[in-house]
Amino acid sequence: MGDVNGAEYVSVGEVHSPRRDSNVKKVSVLLLVFLIFYEVSGGPFGIENSVGAAGPLLALAGFLVFPIVWSIPGALITAEMGTTFPENSGCIVWMSSALGPFWGFQQGWMKWVSGVIDNALYPILFLDYLKSAFPVLGGGVPRIIAVLVFTVVLTYMSYRGLNVVGWLDVVLGDFSILPFVVMGLLGIPKVEPSRWLEVDLHNVDWNLYLNTLFWNLNYWDSISTLAGEVDNPKKILPKSLFIALVLVVLAYFFPLLIGTGAVPVNRELWTDGYFSDIAKILGGVWLRWWIQVAAAMSNMGMFVATLSSDSFQLLGMAERGMLPAYFAQRSRHGTPLMGILFSASGILLLCWLSFQEIVAAENFLHCFGMILEFIAFVRLRVKRPTAARPYKIPVGTVGAIVMCIPSTIFICIVLVLSSVKVLVISMGVIAIGFMINPLLKHVEKKGLMKFSTSTDLPDIDGAHEENNSLIEERVLGT
Repeated sequence: MGDVNGAEYVSVGEVHSPRRDSNVKKVSVLLLVFLIFYEVSGGPFGIENSVGAAGPLLALAGFLVFPIVWSIPGALITAEMGTTFPENSGCIVWMSSALGPFWGFQQGWMKWVSGVIDNALYPILFLDYLKSAFPVLGGGVPRIIAVLVFTVVLTYMSYRGLNVVGWLDVVLGDFSILPFVVMGLLGIPKVEPSRWLEVDLHNVDWNLYLNTLFWNLNYWDSISTLAGEVDNPKKILPKSLFIALVLVVLAYFFPLLIGTGAVPVNRELWTDGYFSDIAKILGGVWLRWWIQVAAAMSNMGMFVATLSSDSFQLLGMAERGMLPAYFAQRSRHGTPLMGILFSASGILLLCWLSFQEIVAAENFLHCFGMILEFIAFVRLRVKRPTAARPYKIPVGTVGAIVMCIPSTIFICIVLVLSSVKVLVISMGVIAIGFMINPLLKHVEKKGLMKFSTSTDLPDIDGAHEENNSLIEERVLGT
């Protein structure tokens, strides 16, 4: 074992990962499930637009079919690659191993910006759900103060540690899901199945429909940036991804099934927040209030989960020498101090954009990143076919390619439907990444900042087999 810029490395079987402070508790299956749940979903809040854009039949079909062609492949790839490379750099090290460190950095840059853009939504949505009860939060100085308080308080929660964030997500998740169970029980007797079949293909907003599906079912790969904080990721990560996948699909489909079947569908009413109106129709004012509060609380859960993922990603990139070493600094709670501060600052800068602009820009960048991940996944299957993979998708190289095709087609459709404004903004972000990477290399060469020397990629070809024997301890470095 050894020490590289303050980070101690030990053998953990498949690869070598930084050793965390022994006083910092590891993340359990339950906490990881809810961290994934809030990375991806957070509940059915925001899926109402799918009905408004395309009607009940396409909305229901979308939340059944899309998980098959998008979520399941994404979760499976994350399970395979995340257990092969259980590091906080997550998909960045996958990309570096497959395509080289330059593309690893680009993936990290796009993923971090996409995550920060995504997280900028949650203060906005939190206040939008509360402003019906507190109109003063609709604008002006009170709204600005509320955004700042929301961000600062939840940033502090993220600073306190992943177990704090995880248990907060468990509590918020239970509180957010339960009112929809109650709404479903009240609505079942009133369901008319014929309402589910309503469709008008000549009146479909395909851009809104597809973006709604994509936004509500993406980011399965984000949990990979927390793999270094998990005890025995070989078993825990795939299991947690499977449970979270089932939970996410049920959390979307069941409320949608009840909402469109128990109440006559008026597509113009199906916009953000309409589930609270359905709750009032089926259960009364008390249920409406419960869902409104649950929606607000859900945004808190998504904020802390996404902030943790983004900040640990920066820590992982710093440990790999892609960012200055001060990004690898941990607080006494084991959390990435500079990563949290940078991510929270980016959120405050972006949360003043409109909801539509944020979602569209985030989706565009995430699409680009997912294409790179698919390429890395397939290339590693070709380049290192015999590498030890603690969890391996039971398909060969051809099967791996075929599995990625439907998702890639969908990504291309989302990209084509993007507006010119979103295209320009997103390409600008990508161009900035192309400039930052050589700039950081120049800064490192001149000695202007300290970088980690831990740049060697994990030797997955020499990793252990089924006996799980430890390989020889060594330091990641020159």
